[in-house]
Amino acid sequence: MRKEATSDNQQTEAPTAATEPQNLAPMPHDENLWLEDIHGDKQMGWVKDQNAKTIARFQDDLFDSIAGDIRTALDSEGKIPMVAKRGDHYFNFWRDSTNPKGMWRRTTWDSYVSDSPEWEVLIDLDELGAAEATPWVWAGASVRRSDNSRALVSLSPDGGDAHRVREFDLVTKTFVDGGFDLPSAKTRFAWLDDDTIIVATDTGEDSLTTSSYPRQARVLRRGQAIAEAPIVAEVPHDHVAIFVGSDVGAAGTDSTDRAFAIDAIDFFNTRLSFIDLDAVVDESGPVSIIASAWESNWTVVDVPTDVEVGFERDFVLFRPQSEWSHENFSVPAGGLAVADIAEVKAGTIAPTVIFTPDEHSALQSWTWTRDFLILELLADVQSQLVVLNPNDNFSSSSLPGVPANHMVGLGAVDKHDDASANDYWLVSTGFLTPSTLSYGSLEPSNGYSAPVVIKSAPALFASDGFCVEQHFATSEDGTKIPYFQIADSELVLDGRNPTLLDGYGGFEVSRTPGYTPVMGIGWLGRTTTGAWQDPDSQQTVTATEAPIPAGRRGVYVLANIRGGGEYGPRWHTSAMRENRMRAYEDYAAVARDLIERGVTSARSLACAGGSNGGLLVGNMLTQHPELFGAISCGVPLLDMRRYTKLSAGYSWKAEYGDPDVAEDWAFIQKFSPYHLLEVGTDYPPVLFWTATSDDRVGPVQARKMAARMQNRGIDDVWFFEDTEGGHSAASDNRQAAFTRALSYRFLWNSLTGE
Repeated sequence: MRKEATSDNQQTEAPTAATEPQNLAPMPHDENLWLEDIHGDKQMGWVKDQNAKTIARFQDDLFDSIAGDIRTALDSEGKIPMVAKRGDHYFNFWRDSTNPKGMWRRTTWDSYVSDSPEWEVLIDLDELGAAEATPWVWAGASVRRSDNSRALVSLSPDGGDAHRVREFDLVTKTFVDGGFDLPSAKTRFAWLDDDTIIVATDTGEDSLTTSSYPRQARVLRRGQAIAEAPIVAEVPHDHVAIFVGSDVGAAGTDSTDRAFAIDAIDFFNTRLSFIDLDAVVDESGPVSIIASAWESNWTVVDVPTDVEVGFERDFVLFRPQSEWSHENFSVPAGGLAVADIAEVKAGTIAPTVIFTPDEHSALQSWTWTRDFLILELLADVQSQLVVLNPNDNFSSSSLPGVPANHMVGLGAVDKHDDASANDYWLVSTGFLTPSTLSYGSLEPSNGYSAPVVIKSAPALFASDGFCVEQHFATSEDGTKIPYFQIADSELVLDGRNPTLLDGYGGFEVSRTPGYTPVMGIGWLGRTTTGAWQDPDSQQTVTATEAPIPAGRRGVYVLANIRGGGEYGPRWHTSAMRENRMRAYEDYAAVARDLIERGVTSARSLACAGGSNGGLLVGNMLTQHPELFGAISCGVPLLDMRRYTKLSAGYSWKAEYGDPDVAEDWAFIQKFSPYHLLEVGTDYPPVLFWTATSDDRVGPVQARKMAARMQNRGIDDVWFFEDTEGGHSAASDNRQAAFTRALSYRFLWNSLTGE
């Protein structure tokens, strides 16, 4: 789950069959296996009944008000239209109330920096969906660099990860008749020349891994059927996937054009190969589709498989997950090193370390302009930017002015254009600070000047009187766990403030400060009335009997627990597999710290999480029910015995372990919420929400968990499944507003009775 630029490329290897573990773990009894038929009539009937009960309980005037306010914020015309520069145009994808599915559009620089840019609409998804009777959801576009006149556009039919890829003419603003058109699948692709792409997609039998991703890379010419395109690289069935990419410059540049293929062995081990495209150009000029020409010209980057590899011209970058030592060099875990491509081709890699992390800092990502390498760092989850100069031995200097408790993100504008070769975008955001977009430039001879703000987003929720603080809790093994607290600056520390604890803790994903109107409206924007309404009797009790006094505002807390990437690979690997419980111990430690500090109490504390975060809060539900008054569990993993057999779950074995192996199941079952439910335990109210079209985690686990709890007579168990939206459970702003409002309405009601 790291940045795309370093995980979209690599290798040729003969396929091998996935082997069954010799010491097979037993399969526990599962009375809800029938719910694993995602689209079955009986199963969807169960979903419909559950949805009706949940909506009847929580969709009231307050729900409609929250959903309406959230959608207004998501549809706001004042949001910053983030753009990508290609040639003379700046491209943007935009959704608002008039265009709920959105539109892909572009403008010029002079228009973009004006107060009211004039946009040229390229694709209106609402119109396209109506014309083609398919509710298309935007999944991205790739403009070819040679002339910026064609693009490959990805559209999902239901918001899931599978998408159709179609060629689009940016001059006529129409899809190309007879152009590239790949059926809906979990496809990866990249331009090689004007008429050739490298593709990893579903071509039928034997073309997918056990994880449901492509395992073969093909070179496809315009007009050729994908099944007839030659296979130029493939990986074994039991690896996660093959990813492909390219670095093809604009016409007239002197850079070497390359293609990449990455054998994703698992989520954290890869092997990257590359090929210089001039080695596979035939006599007529275009890239050859002769498979033998490719097979003989791939160069495998011979480094340990847990070393992340990136390319920029003739520089090759290395970021190891664990210490990478050799007799001539040593690169620390989470460090960054560089070597010349000639060394890589010769197999004599001896990289130079250009960044070394310490106990408090970690490298999050990097960006190249034409002449500089810019590192984005976190120091105790505080953002820092460092500029390295490759022409001066990678000497470093800092970009100043990053405020505390804020996050900045930086990206190159267009290194292929001489006029913007060293220009960069800088986005700054905070929990209470709307985003700003600035434009800066790095000059090889004169250093850099302060970036200039060109766009500022409006405030979309009332933040007056709130403040942001960073605290540290102590986990069971003594590790200090940072967390951010957003609360009323006059917060009364009497344990009676409605508090929402958020977190993730997996796949080296860092959770950082950011302006989130959905959270601001749905949680910080609520104020207690002091009245408690019994949902069974519909009777309102007096304020003196209510657990939370009137006038209390919501408190939001973000925990930076292990399993994430806030302190680099060591923070992640310390909570993988058999050490997974550390993530849950960290989260519980933050909950206890909030209670001990008087911010809240167990009755007034809620938690919420999605995906891996859904597994996190599922473990709070089953392991620490005494700490929480309500739990919202979205698109979650919960049945950890069968997760590898559901949707794309097989690909996550490196993170959690293989439940089919008895030795692994011995520790996995300790954090499998579906198997930790106990009769007689007093569980807090819980809402499970998911989407039928989620083809990553899938809706099955949420269904089964809700069914098991309800069948065991556990009260206050609610379930909602949207039929569209994929893993985000939202394909447009209306759906996003609805599902998030449902979560906040449930949590607020459970804590306050209102």
